[in-house]
Amino acid sequence: MTIFSRRHALGLLAGASAIGLAPAAFAQATERPLYRDPAAPVDLRVRDLLGRMTLEEKVGQIIALWATKSDIMRDGGVEFDPRKASRAYPAGFGQVTRPSDLRGAPAVAEVAGGTGARWRGAEATVTFVNAVQRWAAEETRLGIPVLFHEESLHGYMAPDATMFPQAIALAGAFDRELMRRVQRQTGLEVRAHGAHLTLSPVVDIARDPRWGRIEETFGEDPYLCGEMGVASVIGLQGESGTLAPGHVFATLKHMTGHGQPQAGNNIGPAPLAERELREFFFPPFRAVVERTGLAAVMPSYNELDGVPSHANRWLLGDVLRGEWGFDGAIVSDYGGVTELASIHHVAADREGAARAALAAGVDSELPDGEAFRTLVQQVRDGRVAEAAVDQACARMLRLKFRAGMFENPYADLAEAQRITGNEAARALALEAARKSLCLLTNDGTLPLDPSRAGTIALIGPNAQIARLGGYSGAPRQAVSLADALRARLPAERLIVAQGVRITQTEDRSESDVLLADPAENRRLITEAVAAAQGADLIVLAIGDTEQTSREGFAKNHLGDRTDIDIVGEQNELFDALHALGKPVVVCAINGRPPSWPAIAARASALLECWYPGQEGGTAIADALFGDVNPGAKLPVTVARNEGQLPLFYNSKPSVGRGYLFDTTAPLFPFGHGLSYTTFALSPPRLSAQAIGLAGSVEVEVDVRNTGARAGDEVVQLYVHDQVASVTRPVKELKGFERVTLAPGERRTVRFTLDRRSFAMWDIDMREVVEPGRFDIMTGPDSVNLQTAVLEIG
Repeated sequence: MTIFSRRHALGLLAGASAIGLAPAAFAQATERPLYRDPAAPVDLRVRDLLGRMTLEEKVGQIIALWATKSDIMRDGGVEFDPRKASRAYPAGFGQVTRPSDLRGAPAVAEVAGGTGARWRGAEATVTFVNAVQRWAAEETRLGIPVLFHEESLHGYMAPDATMFPQAIALAGAFDRELMRRVQRQTGLEVRAHGAHLTLSPVVDIARDPRWGRIEETFGEDPYLCGEMGVASVIGLQGESGTLAPGHVFATLKHMTGHGQPQAGNNIGPAPLAERELREFFFPPFRAVVERTGLAAVMPSYNELDGVPSHANRWLLGDVLRGEWGFDGAIVSDYGGVTELASIHHVAADREGAARAALAAGVDSELPDGEAFRTLVQQVRDGRVAEAAVDQACARMLRLKFRAGMFENPYADLAEAQRITGNEAARALALEAARKSLCLLTNDGTLPLDPSRAGTIALIGPNAQIARLGGYSGAPRQAVSLADALRARLPAERLIVAQGVRITQTEDRSESDVLLADPAENRRLITEAVAAAQGADLIVLAIGDTEQTSREGFAKNHLGDRTDIDIVGEQNELFDALHALGKPVVVCAINGRPPSWPAIAARASALLECWYPGQEGGTAIADALFGDVNPGAKLPVTVARNEGQLPLFYNSKPSVGRGYLFDTTAPLFPFGHGLSYTTFALSPPRLSAQAIGLAGSVEVEVDVRNTGARAGDEVVQLYVHDQVASVTRPVKELKGFERVTLAPGERRTVRFTLDRRSFAMWDIDMREVVEPGRFDIMTGPDSVNLQTAVLEIG
């Protein structure tokens, strides 16, 4: 206590005596509550605060406001109204869903995901957040701050924020440090605007390209998804148990089985046995939980063995909290609790859905807490134990204490304006885009020689628009491929034509997706062919739009497909241009894997760009002209057609016997990616030929750049158990390292394989390392591998 505060207290004590208040009673009345003491342990602060709360205040902490923001906004306006808030929520509320959008405001479209909402800018967002926090601190009984959360799949989903390449593109970079830096910038931008929680990353294993959300994932491999997930969470949260300035808590999603739904249809049942879950779908979640201080987990919409994830006590309780020791919060996916009644029918109504989710361990219902709002009455009626509400409330309060929100819940407008989309962020977005480009085929046409390229015809529906993908905001700038080539080439050397349109509108909030008129597209193809007649080379930018590959979140807002080839008249456009006999370089700008066999077979080069983010146009142009050497790899297996699905590299040995009239081979294998230079990799060298069951082994691989250009190679390490008590995958990724080498440069890459690298779930469903021989395989992809054999026993 300072001299000033000590004297102040003595003065107050004298005044209290003068009015007859006993010193003990005064001390009790003026003593700061334990929960207000930042030096006290978090668990004690939570216990102290929980003991002071009414039932209504506890339930208030486990609901959120989204469409119900109208309850706290000025009538007819978008500003926070403290008087309305006090009337509507006298016991307070715990969370606000996405302050950057205006859901709940007048005339804002009711579109899930916020894509139809009008946005708040930085100043309006910060003003709104700070007004809510001021009300919570000064006008609610206990002064509990409000938790705000945002979306940030590949950048903060708000105006002016930096939009990085889509998640599947970032995974293809095979670069943990890049992922950490991207997520660090994202966390800075989210936090500066007042949110302390973000709904990212996605570590679903994605095995079905019909599923429109495949772009949101890190691909098909458990190890890659886990490594990218760990890097993402560390980038967002940091590595401290408390939330440092400039960081934001992460939410790991969606647990689990989401990425292999029945028939590729979003939220469909995941027909997966427990062993399949434990071997493939659990590991990325487990890796993040065990290796980071992860704050939150979000269950998936789908069901496992007849039990929806939001009501799955085994999944969320026995496995997540029990086996893995997760002690953070479980927050529902939007509508995931009410869907227990409306879709899954494992509850009769909202009240039953609330009981099922709470019993399974869901701590906060997003986005509006429709079902959890019934819990006050259900506790009063004896249908729900107050102890269950206490547990959920305590976990949400713990997040707020860990975040330091009781000390400073406010946003900083100056900081938000300083760091959001600034020069450093743009430079990082460009670096990420460059590192995410994957060269799939090349007959030598690329890279282009600026002095010999002649006139270039840039054609295609994705040439003049910067495709950002799902869960994107509107960045301060977005560079299309046309923008980048115009900046690089004189006007007389660049011809630009539309070629075709993919959909009738570019508004990604539109629920109905209507393909463009075929007759009009054929007219545009004729125009493009005429334009390309005078060119020496054609660059064709084709693929998806944010409508043709997206989350199908409702029956009237679909995003999944039965056909995985390119849609519309894009194949016809390629055929017409290819018939000119000129080189055709295809830039695939897409959210789904490029299952385009007719194009892949005949293009002079095929560059997979995915959705490359706001600086994508510049990055693609740099790669076309050789300023950048593509070095990314495929994080998924690319099927030739939907008849091969599901198709993934780490399959069981009985898969792939053959088809009549077709092949089992993928169009492109997992881990594939070419370069403008060449590399030579040595066979793997083991530090020991045999190890014990709990032992480890070092693996070394020499990699040398044997070409004339600097470039990146991703050295990949796979393991195969030759004989086991249950069937094992033909290979499993257990290590990777991206290295940059100058011409002639050689480097030794080292990996450590330990018990986790060889563990499996045996015939008795125990996690063990079985004795035997293991193939240790290394190479530049999942096919071209060299092998050494390790004995474990």
